[in-house]
Amino acid sequence: QRRLVESGGGLVQSGGSLKLSCRVSGIILSVFTASGMNWYRQAPGKQRELVASLTNGGSTNYADSVKGRFTASKDNTRRSHYLQMNDLKPEDTAVYYCSTTYTGQEYWGPGTQVTVSA
Repeated sequence: QRRLVESGGGLVQSGGSLKLSCRVSGIILSVFTASGMNWYRQAPGKQRELVASLTNGGSTNYADSVKGRFTASKDNTRRSHYLQMNDLKPEDTAVYYCSTTYTGQEYWGPGTQVTVSA
């Protein structure tokens, strides 16, 4: 069974850093290697927004609000994706989700809470 599980969230002061992980299980290496990942976040009372994408070709795209502060990457051997978040701001507070599509089916992790205090 394919699963995505995020980790690495927590409470951090403004200006601090966190590195989120998205561990993928139930998938063969060749499919994982050939796939990308999207990172979303949802703050209380707001719609879920796409903050970062890592394509299957290795290119990245970021929302303007996080550009220059967030970096998406992957480690094929660990079947894991990462979102390095630097210079965090209180407005980055949200639940962060990883999501991708494998063989036509969309998968989501349960999310990890990131809270940035002023």
